[in-house]
Parts: sequence; structure tokens; C-alpha cells
Amino acid sequence: MTSDEFAVLLDDLTRSAESGDGARFARHFTEDAIYYDYIYGAHRGRAEIAHMMQDLFHRDAADYRWEMFDPVFDGEQGYAWSLSNFISTIPQFAGRHVVIDGISRFTVRDGLIAEYRESVNGGVAMVQLGVEPDRMTKVFRRWSGWLNERPETVDYLARGKGSRGKTGG
Repeated sequence: MTSDEFAVLLDDLTRSAESGDGARFARHFTEDAIYYDYIYGAHRGRAEIAHMMQDLFHRDAADYRWEMFDPVFDGEQGYAWSLSNFISTIPQFAGRHVVIDGISRFTVRDGLIAEYRESVNGGVAMVQLGVEPDRMTKVFRRWSGWLNERPETVDYLARGKGSRGKTGG
């Protein structure tokens, strides 16, 4: 896959996410892919990825828009920054508009996404929704746990200052 083909993959991925069609979205992933979503957690395989997009995300968000910018790709790993926005349909936050800035990391195999990870400042989204501070604290603790439990974080923390290692996953 070339850098130009990667950019086309991301454009089609985000358009399919906007459509709410989970199966269409999941076709961009390998059969064994894993999608790490900062709200809904890890989803493995096309069926779970389709369910996350169609039945969870689009249940909670209307008028979804997602666009990737400045993609870079080395033949296996790719990155892009994105903007997305939606209107919350969660009863407690219904009608609230949210805009998010993020960075996405992709591992690509045979022209499909084998792994997706994102870095998003979810606190900004929660403020836009009007989430109560105590609830934010609980979510931030959960996210901190996920970060500290990741194998690459454990490996990173086990190495001494000044050492360098290749992250995996």
C-alpha cells in the first residue's frame, strides 16, 4: 500500500463511520483486527468493530462527522490527526454539540487495518457534554488504568531512564 492508497483508505473509513453502517465500516479491517476506542474500549474482529460503530457509537451520537488530515504511512504503520464532531443523543446530554481533535495510529496488513488506536483528549469532550466532575474523575481513573496496564507501558516503565525500546502494539 502506498501513502496515497493509505489516504484513500482513511477517507473511505471516515465516510463509512459517518454513515453509521457498521458492516461497511468493519470491511476496512482485517478479520482479526483490534480497534481500541477511547470510550467503548477494545473491540476484536469485524463483528465487534461493526457492533461498536453501529450499535454503540451511533446510538449515542447523531450528525457524526469525522475527517483525517496529514496522513503519513511507511508501508506498515500510519498516522493521521483528525477532527470529528457530533450531537449527543445520550438522554442526560441530548442535543449537546461536541467537537474532538485526535491522533490515530494504524497498523495495516494486506491493505486493511489490523490495529487502530487513538489519542483523544476526552476531557474536552466531557466538558462540552456537561459531564459532572465526579463522573469525569471516575472515567479518568479508568483511562489511567488502561494506560498503565498496556504491555507497552509496562515495558516502557520497566526500562531505565535513557534507555530506548521499540514499542509493540
